[in-house]
Formats: sequence, structure tokens, C-alpha cells
Amino acid sequence: MDISVLHNSILFKGFDDTEISELLKALNAAEKKYKKGTMIFSSGEITDKLCFVTAGSVTVESNDMWGNRTILNLVGEGQFFAESYALLPDVPMLVDVCAAVDCTVVFLSMKSLADLNDTIRARLLANLLTITTRKNLHLSSRSFHTAPRQVRGRIMAYLNTESVQKHSREFDIHFDRQQLADYLNVERSVLSNELSKMQRDGLIRCRKNHFEII
Repeated sequence: MDISVLHNSILFKGFDDTEISELLKALNAAEKKYKKGTMIFSSGEITDKLCFVTAGSVTVESNDMWGNRTILNLVGEGQFFAESYALLPDVPMLVDVCAAVDCTVVFLSMKSLADLNDTIRARLLANLLTITTRKNLHLSSRSFHTAPRQVRGRIMAYLNTESVQKHSREFDIHFDRQQLADYLNVERSVLSNELSKMQRDGLIRCRKNHFEII
């Protein structure tokens, strides 16, 4: 397991390599590799594992019984998922988690938090609070992106957020076309058609996942 990747994560901020190694043992860390498309968690499952992506990316999705998919989040290298469920292990998951590409995930057992000394536990929980707060902000952003009724409004809201976060009118996004369509809760063909119209109208330039707001 590559300690350097963990060292740069929010969860282990302020911990040195020795402390991280000790925490990994205390939290029964387990590393697993997944092929693209593999389901990591399914809705209805219960877990006490906080999950850290060390390579690749995963999608957090809502899939209904009629086959409709909504992407709630794309979790990339250095990011966490399932933190809320890990701290509430009696609550069934309401989402699916799937490998977006070949990926590696480290699982940390939150049941073992009680076994840590008070100082270490307090530092770890403070970092975990930062993670959950950022995740809540991200989910709030998605509500802004899907609030407009028109597809163009959703695209513009999403691109505006990306531009603000990256301090540039030109940037790459993490989603491919299908993932972006699922995230914005629109059909892919409708999304592609609207992007073409926006380019003709002189609002944007785009190629694959690269965008420029004009």
C-alpha cells in the first residue's frame, strides 16, 4: 500500500508516515482492485468501511428498478466515499458504487475508532468532519446543476461551477458524455444536441471533456 498517497489525503492531514502506518493497522485497512464496471457496493448493503480511492475512480449512483441511472458523484484518486454509512453502520446504503475505470480502493473499518487513543481519534474525526462537509457542499452544488428545467440551463450551471472552482474559463471535466448526461439527469442524445447548439450560438467550445466558456 502506497503510504504517500494516503499522506496527501484529507483524512490523514497532520499525521506523519509512522502514525499513518499505525492507523492503517488499527483500522484494519484492506486494499482491493476492481475492474471497470464492477459493483463495489449495492443499495441495501450495510457497511462500516470508510473507502479511499488510491487509483482510478468510482461513481456513486442511484439506480432504480426501471433501469434509470443518476450519477450523484464521481470519486477520483485521493478522495473518499461511504463515509456517512461507515459512521452509521445500521443504516442501509441508498446508493450503488461502481468502478468507473479500473481502480484501487482502501477500506478502513470505522468500528475500530473506539480502540484509538483519545488524541488520535479526535484528530482523525476532525479530518473526517472536513471530508463530510466538503461532500455536503458537492451535493448542494448538484442540486443547483439539476434545478433548471431546460437542459441548457443545467449545462450552464454545471460549467459555471467548474469554471469558478478552477479559476479559468477553459478547463477539463472529469465526466465523459454519458456520465455527464447521467449526472445532469438528461438523455445523452439531448445533451450532445444541446452542446452542439451552444457551440453554434457562440457560448462555448468543447471537445470530449475539454470546455471553454466564450
